[in-house]
Amino acid sequence: MQTFSNKVAVITGAGSGIGRYLAILLARYGANVAVCEINEAALAETVAMLGDFPIKVSSHLLDVADKAAVEALPGDVISQQGHIDLVFNNAGVTVDSTFEDMSETDWDWVMNINLQAVINSSRAFLPHLKQRPEAALINTSSIFGMIVVERQSVYHTAKFAVRGFTESLAKEFKGSSMQIHCVHPGHIGTNILGNARINKSEESANAFQRLVGKLVGLNDDQEAMAEFFQKNGMHPSRAAQVMLNGVLKKRSRILVGTDAKLMDLCQRLTPMHYETLFPLFMLPLTLLRNKKPLKGLPSISG
Repeated sequence: MQTFSNKVAVITGAGSGIGRYLAILLARYGANVAVCEINEAALAETVAMLGDFPIKVSSHLLDVADKAAVEALPGDVISQQGHIDLVFNNAGVTVDSTFEDMSETDWDWVMNINLQAVINSSRAFLPHLKQRPEAALINTSSIFGMIVVERQSVYHTAKFAVRGFTESLAKEFKGSSMQIHCVHPGHIGTNILGNARINKSEESANAFQRLVGKLVGLNDDQEAMAEFFQKNGMHPSRAAQVMLNGVLKKRSRILVGTDAKLMDLCQRLTPMHYETLFPLFMLPLTLLRNKKPLKGLPSISG
């Protein structure tokens, strides 16, 4: 893709985090945006933030787990925007629990949002994207689509599947006007931990604390961990910029953050025992972030 100017971009999960800043950056680059979000108040905040840009904004209250709503979305966007050039399947959630203790309801909640919504959206939008001179489908996986940790079986299952699905599409559309991108963020300062569903048993809480302590160097309750996670990760505006740079450079796999690149390297060096290398690579990075948290891009970080 040569430019975002005058393109129309659809973004799910646009009420906060990476999705919100994708919308803002794309607007800055002259793209028209269709912002989609399940939280009406958060969606309104994003729309208000886009008000200073001379672009067209359409607002879509959307539950990505609702298959019929996702199937209707392309028509809704085209009726307001005229066409569609980019689709960012960005919405995501998680549940902290062992597989044995996780309810089927929680399992389906994550799978429907993190995986099935990506598939449904891709199926719905691809026919429209193919009609454009240049277009891009951008699906968000995770670094947890490459490595695994305990108590995240459902998240890993969804994100590994998003990776496989998206990389398969990239093969199928190779040489066409369609760009296919799979994004693997590392520790981004979003509220995914604050919004996570957590098994509240004492054993589960202690195990979750150990898990987060292993990853980000903190051993506390969910609220404190969520605050730490949000404040000490890469600012979502910078993550959004990395993603957009990857689209312009036609990178089919986009790793977001130094930690994502290091974890990917660990997995390549020792595919079955990569966690043994995490302290070597990740501890200096964590200490650096604790000392000097990463800031947002100038003038848009809010």
